[in-house]
Amino acid sequence: MRPLLLLLLVATGCDDCGATDEAEPVAEALPASAGLRSVADFADIADERERSAALFEEMGKVLLHPRCVNCHPAGERPLQRAGEPHQPHVVRGEDGHGAPGLPCASCHGEANFLTVPGNPHWHLAPAEMAWEGETLAAICEQIQDESRNGGKSMDELLEHMAEDELVAYGWEPPEHLEPAPGNQALFGQLAREWAATGAHCPREAAE
Repeated sequence: MRPLLLLLLVATGCDDCGATDEAEPVAEALPASAGLRSVADFADIADERERSAALFEEMGKVLLHPRCVNCHPAGERPLQRAGEPHQPHVVRGEDGHGAPGLPCASCHGEANFLTVPGNPHWHLAPAEMAWEGETLAAICEQIQDESRNGGKSMDELLEHMAEDELVAYGWEPPEHLEPAPGNQALFGQLAREWAATGAHCPREAAE
């Protein structure tokens, strides 16, 4: 184990970051997630705008899941597990990779290690891409706005959702964390069909 990781685990008692092989993972208090429906399940919606919005609502099962929201926090501190503040207390930093001297890679390595999630590109989404606490309709508008989605075109956005290696982590977290519903391939198919039908957004819920 990395010396810095071991030091942080001992100092913080982080129950999300097992320090030994005998550590008992703490399961999230989340209901079992339903799987994602397929594109074919929406074929009977005749109105294209309604079908597009319905597809995005299905995508919302992933977008609003902690595996996604935790990396799109509203503040400077990441979230973990079921949307809890990250322990130990770390911050976004200027480029989303953590503060100088304590980058994300200090603990998050190339792959999952015991109960510590890992990926070679581990980092937070840019602050302008935060959607913690946002409605699905607001997220739908946000991710299409190049000033708030990291400058991505629709094609780049679809590639990010369907093929990005860090996004893929959402379905392959450590065993004690609930994965996002479905799988990345199915999520990508839903996203591409959503775009093909006009990329329409669901309506805000009535007050």
